[in-house]
Amino acid sequence: MKGHFTQGVAVLLERPASLDEIESRLDSFHVVARREPAQEWAMGGPTLLVEYRPQVNGHLSVDVVDRPWPDHMGDPKQEPMVFGAWSMGHFGPFAFPGNLQRAAEHCGAWEPARTIADPHQAFLRIRASYVFGAGGDAPLFPKDYDPLAELRFVTDVAVALLELPGAICCFNPNGELLRGRDEMVAGLVHARANDVPPLDVWSNVRLFRLPGDWTMMDTVGMWQLDVPDHEACFPPDSYDCNEVDNFLRNAGFYVMQHGEVIEDGDTMDGPAGVRWQAKTMNEGLAPPPRKIIRWLPCDGSDVPPQLLGE
Repeated sequence: MKGHFTQGVAVLLERPASLDEIESRLDSFHVVARREPAQEWAMGGPTLLVEYRPQVNGHLSVDVVDRPWPDHMGDPKQEPMVFGAWSMGHFGPFAFPGNLQRAAEHCGAWEPARTIADPHQAFLRIRASYVFGAGGDAPLFPKDYDPLAELRFVTDVAVALLELPGAICCFNPNGELLRGRDEMVAGLVHARANDVPPLDVWSNVRLFRLPGDWTMMDTVGMWQLDVPDHEACFPPDSYDCNEVDNFLRNAGFYVMQHGEVIEDGDTMDGPAGVRWQAKTMNEGLAPPPRKIIRWLPCDGSDVPPQLLGE
């Protein structure tokens, strides 16, 4: 959950970058300080502090870690500092063990993601916070907190840092998503041209086969924008996955616009011209653990009891 850090995105690198190299790519931003690495690498490497909203103490820390991404997120007994850093959100407020592996496995929109992260030997973390240097009673969020604007700013910094020599791709651990610089820029341009948020740059849509010959598709990463993810469960022979993908994106965008107004039993027009019914679940069918809105088609199908929460 969001706390000390409110957003967190990574850039995977072939080799560590120096702070001078990093700052040279941030000439469009205001770098206000440099910080020495923490005693434990998981808590922070050599760091640049970038101004975001100084009037509410909003900043980004950009630190370089000279080792591969710790996808297991640490063992509480063998690696207590890594485990502690993960639990405190240092790898992203919604990061969960195995997120890089799942991002590579669920890469339908960008096939190179299956193997592109394999050679990385270092990474940058871009983390947003409103409590850098503040006292213990400082609020974690400003009263006018805007997760959409914040995530746009974090993304712009990530795109700039993807021009570093040795930069491989962007990894969003909260959205379990890998994207190259060209793909990110294309997604941002398309979103701005159509006046919509670039959800495909921030969150993934995944496909799973379920027992009983059913299929599930879900979004992962919408909690970055303070709204829930969505699942759609359906008989695969009756629905086109591309249509279901669009339905999930539209459902997420609808909740972004109107808030969490969807109640259990509400229906929405969906794929194949069928009404789909919503049910809020405290946990989805696939990791990471999070509250989701599950959608089932109102087509008379014999729904497996476990999908009804029974």
